[in-house]
Amino acid sequence: MSRTKNIFSQKPTNIKKISILFFILLGGCIGIAGCTGIPENVKPVKNFKLEKYLGKWYEIARLDHSFERGLSHVTADYTLRNDGGINVINRGYSAKKGAWKEAAGKAYFVEDSELGYLKVSFFGPFYGSYIIFELDHKDYQYSLVCGPDKSYLWILGRNPTMKKEITSALLEKAAAVGFDISRLIFVNHEKCEW
Repeated sequence: MSRTKNIFSQKPTNIKKISILFFILLGGCIGIAGCTGIPENVKPVKNFKLEKYLGKWYEIARLDHSFERGLSHVTADYTLRNDGGINVINRGYSAKKGAWKEAAGKAYFVEDSELGYLKVSFFGPFYGSYIIFELDHKDYQYSLVCGPDKSYLWILGRNPTMKKEITSALLEKAAAVGFDISRLIFVNHEKCEW
């Protein structure tokens, strides 16, 4: 009677431990790299001028995510960092909690600084794409931004309200490249007492 070894019941050797660790790290690297990709059919704007993009932007509409769920009066402030990157301060009001919620992050260009393709991080070494794929190149009054896949979309403006014809054009552009604009949430910026 021959005995076969059950390799799954044996204690892992150092080689097996190293192999497992390697595949975990490789998977993590692929996962992290995947977070800074560009969704299909999306093309970052060219001739991007960071100095014109800096400052305060109002979130006009967004696809909902847990990190912004229930927030109104959402803004993003961009300022230049000493290392050439961008400081990001996102802020919104939670009526449920009766308080402001704020997240500080940093952003850097992924490729050329004249291409609207950045990566942003709000915690540690983990980055996600920030892709500007439509922009008012003349006055930088509106932008259409997405993340690494089509579940992230924002319409941003320099004012809390936007002309309907501009909003319509941005919605048409987003739909044309495959975003589900029926799921957009339009952000409340009406004055209220806190």
